[in-house]
Amino acid sequence: MSNERTNINQKQGHGPGIGPGYRAMMMPGEKPKNFKRSMSRLLRYIAPFKTALVFTFVISALSTLFSVVGPKILGSAITILSTGIMNKLHKLPDSGIDYSAIGKILLFLSVLFILSSVLQYAAAYIMAGVSQKTVYKLRKDINEKLSRLPLKYLDSKAHGEILSRVTYDVDTIASTLQQSLLQIISSVITLVGSIAMMLTISWQLTAIAVMTLPFYLAVTLFIAKKSQQFYRSQSRFTGELNSHVEEMYSGHKIVKAFGREKYSESKFDEINLKLYRAGWKAQFLSGIIMPVMNFISNLGYVFVCVFGGMLVTKRMLTLGDIQAFIQYSRQFTHPIIQTANIANILQSTVACAERVFEILDEEEEQPDSGKFSVPSQVRGAVKFKDVTFGYSDDKILMNRFNIDVNAGETVAIVGPTGAGKTTLVNLLMRFYEIECGEITIDGLKINDFPRGNLRSMFGMVLQDTWLFNGSIRDNIAYGREGASEDEIIEAAKAAHADHFIRTLPEGYDTMLNEEASNISQGQRQLLTIARAFLSNPPVLILDEATSSVDTRTELIIRKAIEKLMINRTSFVIAHRLSTIRDAHMILVMNEGSIIEKGNHRELLEQKGFYAELYRSQFSGSAEEINNHYI
Repeated sequence: MSNERTNINQKQGHGPGIGPGYRAMMMPGEKPKNFKRSMSRLLRYIAPFKTALVFTFVISALSTLFSVVGPKILGSAITILSTGIMNKLHKLPDSGIDYSAIGKILLFLSVLFILSSVLQYAAAYIMAGVSQKTVYKLRKDINEKLSRLPLKYLDSKAHGEILSRVTYDVDTIASTLQQSLLQIISSVITLVGSIAMMLTISWQLTAIAVMTLPFYLAVTLFIAKKSQQFYRSQSRFTGELNSHVEEMYSGHKIVKAFGREKYSESKFDEINLKLYRAGWKAQFLSGIIMPVMNFISNLGYVFVCVFGGMLVTKRMLTLGDIQAFIQYSRQFTHPIIQTANIANILQSTVACAERVFEILDEEEEQPDSGKFSVPSQVRGAVKFKDVTFGYSDDKILMNRFNIDVNAGETVAIVGPTGAGKTTLVNLLMRFYEIECGEITIDGLKINDFPRGNLRSMFGMVLQDTWLFNGSIRDNIAYGREGASEDEIIEAAKAAHADHFIRTLPEGYDTMLNEEASNISQGQRQLLTIARAFLSNPPVLILDEATSSVDTRTELIIRKAIEKLMINRTSFVIAHRLSTIRDAHMILVMNEGSIIEKGNHRELLEQKGFYAELYRSQFSGSAEEINNHYI
């Protein structure tokens, strides 16, 4: 069975900063194909929490509203203070500063700000729960969907791409739900509330402040459009750099063995330079947005101060009103930038949701009929009758394929790459469904078994060992749920693995790392054989497991495999013909068809493809071996 190695290129979202306290603008790498439909579908995931959402929106709105009215109330205190000072300077009767009134205003203002902060905290707390529950359900649906997808889908997709959708895309959705929805409320209420409060102070000054809005929008849109292409380039080159680094470090032995360090370094420098240039341009453009915004804001500030001063001198406004208005004029520009930011984030988020929904919409495996459960005694007689199969309609790999395997027999499958050896195994375990014909075990059609029950009849020992991050005990116990300690040890002994396990410092409790690289290849293989022993299957599928170990370890593994095959029907995908001489039947496959069939001696006497292949391995020239490489 082939093991496809994939690289995960992680895209990173970056964007122009908009000042302290504001989330960085994240330029989308892509836009959704159908924004309305995908957004509607995403909202259906949030719908169960609509009560919490409404409550969150209300308290968030109140929190923002309390903050908006703050400058106007503070302006009242400044007006009382300035009026008292002026009266005192002019020695008017009852002149003086009413500190009691100011104190009451400041106390009320403090309570208002504290209440605003508490409400803001409560909104964030509730929204965090809503967002995490939403993506929890989304991840759960994805996981359940992946378990129902046919193998052909997983074979046709890069594993890194699927992983990116389950992690990066879902995390982006969670981040947007938690932050951007609250920002939308805050931005809208701040903008509308600030303009409303400004109108209560002076419609003339409000008109001057609003006149700067087109300039803010023009600058934001212009810089966003220019910087977006550089952020996309930055994201692409970051992915290329991550891929290169991962590839070079995972294959560092090969790099050093062939002396390609200089090439690796030059390739890194080339990609790194491209990333530097794209990143520099993106960051420069994003960096100038605030200076330009401040320039426009300062121009508006100058006009407001000059015209406001004139209104004060004419006693049309108080000093506190001017102070409050200046705060509002500074305050209402930020929501404009935030709104543009959120629009970009929503585009990116819906695009991520669309990628997730593509997985959820994939065609699933045909439902199980579930007519039969696994019999208590399975002999292991396997029959392929007129089986036709192709990975696509225009490329039929097997056409009216027939074999009949008696219980307890060993069947070896040989042939060049692409001959259909692995396909035969995939069909037998229902990783792929046949188009016509039938496959039976002990006379019962495999389509009449639930897939899980059917696969419990098989044990697999592959050339590419798979062990997970955990103890040796847990890895062996993976073969059968609920296995006892004695059964695990007995299986290890049968696989000739017990001795080496006990020589390890922690024995069966030894933890294997992510790639099980803290034990040798041969030891990893023995553990997979022990796992197969523990499962005690009636049918074995073996992909020759000794091609990458030393001679002594090969003998140990071969003895373990021979013991495992006793009284079991075995399908052996053979790479080295010396290991299948004793097979009851050898199937020579080419282009999905059986071109020769018989035991080792019979096939040699036929002097056909198998005989030529055998001679090329043991007595042929290097050119012959290459021509018939398996």
